[in-house]
Amino acid sequence: MDSSSPCDQSLLSAECEEGIDEDENLYQKLLLQAAQEMQSQVTPNSKPIKPEPGFCVKTKTSDGGKVFVNICQSSQVPPPPDISEAELVELLQSEDPSGFRVPMSLGEPHAEIDNSSNGCTAYDVVINPEFFNKTKGSELVLEFLIAVSFEGLENKYDLQLCREWKILKNRKFLGSIADQNIRTKPRPGIQELESRLTDDQLTSLSDSLGESPPLTLTVEPPQGEPQYLIAEISLPKVPSSRSLVLDLGEDRMVLSARPSLYHLDCFLPFIIDPESSAAQHHRGTRILTITMPVIGSA
Repeated sequence: MDSSSPCDQSLLSAECEEGIDEDENLYQKLLLQAAQEMQSQVTPNSKPIKPEPGFCVKTKTSDGGKVFVNICQSSQVPPPPDISEAELVELLQSEDPSGFRVPMSLGEPHAEIDNSSNGCTAYDVVINPEFFNKTKGSELVLEFLIAVSFEGLENKYDLQLCREWKILKNRKFLGSIADQNIRTKPRPGIQELESRLTDDQLTSLSDSLGESPPLTLTVEPPQGEPQYLIAEISLPKVPSSRSLVLDLGEDRMVLSARPSLYHLDCFLPFIIDPESSAAQHHRGTRILTITMPVIGSA
């Protein structure tokens, strides 16, 4: 965004006007660093990742606190479903823009010092490099990424961030980027997966719930240990994702299309990470694509 906007000017002037009490600033810094150290400890069923810097966004909270958001990247974070700029425009103009989800890892707040030697708070948001690279050639994708990053931080940390922001030109991040932990589980022997779900894996349902739609499951990469389980579900009677209700468990997937159009309830051949999974409904082909990170065998 243009740095000449009113909100950006107030951010710049705030660097000279703020007079934070040194003792209070030190206390806040110690609290935030303690939270960061707690996050850096590896917990069961998790693994550390080392984010790479991308770019730094400057904004502020509703009460005027200065905030920097480091947009980072790591191949350990799964990518969202592939989407074109035209499809993104259509999605944002639809009544259900939440149908597209960008997997990301949100780091703990860490206290930093800005160029004016004033205290501030920084957050690290980690996304997949493939989606990160899309921001370089599309202003729309860039603004969309920053918007969903802000929303994720607001939901996780009960913040309210200003929607006027500025990307720093001469630095890719503020402070130091700490390792993060993403949830995982051991993979004791991954089995080979056929490209289509067999009949005994698909639960039989009564006609009152709707017909069972065709389902195709594939893994990525095709050879070696699978990283992602990808489900493609053909829904020719569903013009919009507004009528879809999807519930993912670690080893089960339940999909309903109201009113009683389709119903699918099946167990998955792998243990997946529901929180990092993403779903996209293509209005043209009327195919629902669900990308699920594999974290173990079923």
